[in-house]
Amino acid sequence: MSINQDLDMEHIPSHIAIIMDGNGRWAKAKGLPRTAGHQQGVETVRKVTEEAVRLGVKYLTLYTFSTENWNRPEPEIAALMGLILDHLEDEIFIKNQVRFRVIGDMTRIPDLVKRRLEECMKRTASFDKMTMVIALSYSSRWELTHAVQRIAEKVKDGSLNPECITDSTISEHLTTSFMPDPDLLIRTGGEYRISNYLLWQCAYTEFYFCYTYWPDFDEQELRKAISDYQARERRFGKTSEQVVVK
Repeated sequence: MSINQDLDMEHIPSHIAIIMDGNGRWAKAKGLPRTAGHQQGVETVRKVTEEAVRLGVKYLTLYTFSTENWNRPEPEIAALMGLILDHLEDEIFIKNQVRFRVIGDMTRIPDLVKRRLEECMKRTASFDKMTMVIALSYSSRWELTHAVQRIAEKVKDGSLNPECITDSTISEHLTTSFMPDPDLLIRTGGEYRISNYLLWQCAYTEFYFCYTYWPDFDEQELRKAISDYQARERRFGKTSEQVVVK
C-alpha cells in the first residue's frame, strides 16, 4: 500500500501532539516488566517520527514524562531517563535531520540527562525537516503558573501594563512559544483525557483517541488518525457557512 494512500497531502496537520499511553499495560499483557514496554515504546517513537517526516508534518510533540510521573518507582524513572539518553539522538534526530526541542521543568532533570539533552538540541539546531519536541517533566499547570510568574514580574518592574495583557501575551510566555498550537492531538491506550497536557494550546485542537497501546502504534495507525482529522470540519467558533474551504 502506498504510504500516502487515502490522505490529502495538501491538508496534513502542521503540528501533531501525542500522549503516548499504554507502555506498562502492553508489557503487563505480555508478562514482561514495565521497562520492556518503555523500550518498545522508543521503537514506536522512531517509526512515528520517520513517518511524520515523510508526510510533511512540521512539528511533532510527544508527552514523554509528566511532572506527576516523578511519583513513579525510582527504577522505572531511571529506566525512562536512560532510554531518552541512549536511543533518541542518533537513531531519530541525526538520521532523519529532525530538529530537537524540550519543554518542561528542566530544574528537576538530573544534570547528566540535562547536559545530553542540551547537546542534542545544539547538534540538531540547524535541521529543518521537522521539529520534534519532547515534553519532559512537563505539565500544563506548571507551565501556566510559570508563565503567570514571568508576566507578573514584568508588571511589577513596570515593563508591562496589566491592561495590555492579552491571550497572545500568555502564549508568548509559554514554553511552546516557538511553535504553533497543535492541529491534532492523539492519545493511545484507550483513555479519554488529556492529563494536564498542552491545556492552553489545545483550545481548538482536534482530538483522536484510540485503544491501541503505544508500543503497537505504527505508521498505519498514524495515517488512520490523520485521515480521521482530515474528515472533520474545523470551524474555530464559526458556523459551517462561514468556513471558507480552500
